[in-house]
Amino acid sequence: MHPVSIRPEIVARVLARRGRVDWFDRLDPARTALVVIDMQTAFCAPGAPAEVPLARAIVPAINDLARALRKLGCPVIWVLHANTSRGGRSDWSLFFDHVVAEEMRERTMAALAPGQQTVWQDLEVSPEDHTVIKNRYSALIPGSSQLERLLRSLGIDTVLIAGTKTNVCCESTARDAMMLDFKTVMLSDCCAALSDDEHRAALETIFQQFGDVSTSAEVLRKLSSSGNA
Repeated sequence: MHPVSIRPEIVARVLARRGRVDWFDRLDPARTALVVIDMQTAFCAPGAPAEVPLARAIVPAINDLARALRKLGCPVIWVLHANTSRGGRSDWSLFFDHVVAEEMRERTMAALAPGQQTVWQDLEVSPEDHTVIKNRYSALIPGSSQLERLLRSLGIDTVLIAGTKTNVCCESTARDAMMLDFKTVMLSDCCAALSDDEHRAALETIFQQFGDVSTSAEVLRKLSSSGNA
């Protein structure tokens, strides 16, 4: 896990503006879901084209939290990334043509091809869990995935964001969750980026404008203190 935390000056700025650190004192287990982003081979496997090495380090924390949340009746949703490609072209050509180097393009397309997506082998998936496929950074922009529809159908109003990268797909999904009026919590010990600085920058952005930043232990305390627990 990343050995960083939100800087004291950022906490002081937030306290001066809103008078409190956390947005949410309690969380309702009946309306809370764990959303785990992109914890799949393309991002977790050693040597994978989009490897995030620290993604493997957060696996125990995600497994522990998911086990505890299932006992509370909270859904666990695995969000995996896939892009359709054919003849060297993709359904997200802007990304593959301008963000991915030419020598990496075919490998990355193959790694993200539909049907190749499975939750990383060291993560514990339960039969009652849900799996959603997305094709953009955010799982909540129109057309990216069925995540919003699934959350609404389950009666969820609170999302706990875990996975990788903290500052890309996790942050993008968290921002859109708040904009769609979901209570949003970024799990600092269950997210991974390519560097400590990128991880902390994303957490500080979410903390200031989009929701709470909490550890998995802090979230479990808030869920347990709910009158509905």
